[in-house]
Amino acid sequence: VHLVESGGGMVQPGGSLNLTCATSGFNFSRHDMSWARQAPGKGPVWISTISAGSGITTYLPAVAGRFTISRDNAKNTLYLQMNNLKPEDTALYFCEGPKRGQGTQVTVSS
Repeated sequence: VHLVESGGGMVQPGGSLNLTCATSGFNFSRHDMSWARQAPGKGPVWISTISAGSGITTYLPAVAGRFTISRDNAKNTLYLQMNNLKPEDTALYFCEGPKRGQGTQVTVSS
């Protein structure tokens, strides 16, 4: 099982990033998939989940309306579109399925 995140970087407040999680080694289409983040010195925090099959999405209130989770089952890939980024969004972002990926760093700073 492999989950590899990409797309992180440094952006100014109000900017956007699109994270990608490429997966392999398991039946992606049958797994609920999630994004979580971990800020420096803090524990991991769940951000969003997209269900298998129906694709029902749920969000942490702090990101609802700014972040959009999606999936492409044909490509075994999970996405997180992040808009109107704030400094408090700075964290290591990782995807979760049957296991957790290594993460991609997002830094929001002017």
